[in-house]
Amino acid sequence: MSSSRPRILVSNDDGYFSEGLQTLVEAVSPLGEVWVVAPDREQSAASHSISLHRPLRIKEVRERWFSVDGTPTDCSYLAMNHLLKDNRPQLMVSGINHGANLADDVMYSGTVAAAMEAAFLGVPAIAFSLVSRGPFDFKPAGRFVRALVTEALSKPLPPRMLLNVNIPGGVEPDGYVITRQGRHSYGNNVVEKEDPRGRKYYWIGGTEYAHQDIPGSDCNAVLDEKRVSVTPLHFEMTDHGRIPELSGWSLKGFTRHESGGA
Repeated sequence: MSSSRPRILVSNDDGYFSEGLQTLVEAVSPLGEVWVVAPDREQSAASHSISLHRPLRIKEVRERWFSVDGTPTDCSYLAMNHLLKDNRPQLMVSGINHGANLADDVMYSGTVAAAMEAAFLGVPAIAFSLVSRGPFDFKPAGRFVRALVTEALSKPLPPRMLLNVNIPGGVEPDGYVITRQGRHSYGNNVVEKEDPRGRKYYWIGGTEYAHQDIPGSDCNAVLDEKRVSVTPLHFEMTDHGRIPELSGWSLKGFTRHESGGA
């Protein structure tokens, strides 16, 4: 059945049952016709992986609410190219993630990847994360989601728009900041253990968190100023500043030609 209300796709990486996703759905439901297509289990740090070597299964949990036994990227792909292919959403929102997606986290985040895949496919998208290690109080985040999505739906958005939003946990933010990606580190620990049969196994991922003091960054806004960060992202990864340096390299036996865009 057609609807004059804007269609909104919701996904995440914590699973279709998560509290953050429930909050996100509640926040945007008054604003449009909501469809949920989310993983059937937690997929944190799944990054932008897509399932090419096995079949995927879609289960209808209830009306306009589906779980997928795949990655967050799979969910966006199936939503855009199968479930909603005849009437694509006006906006895609992902989250609310149970934890931060600041700085370099966007390279690993399934939450951001779900939004990024939608933007790749031509639907503007916003990823939301609550910066907390628990307990998780999603109510302030839900209020910000509604305000931002309301404004976004009132605008003619570019099809490949991608926003990464981080909301500080444990406080009522007094505002938001338009930011750029910061830099942080969780340490580089590798913990070696041994199983009962004497075989070694390893846990990766450090626990020593620190972020650089970079004015205007998402880390500074959220962690130091206790404000929401809204970071516009794009897909162009070319290091343009490195091109002149590489142009000075000389490879024996090969001639360097100018690119068509030079």
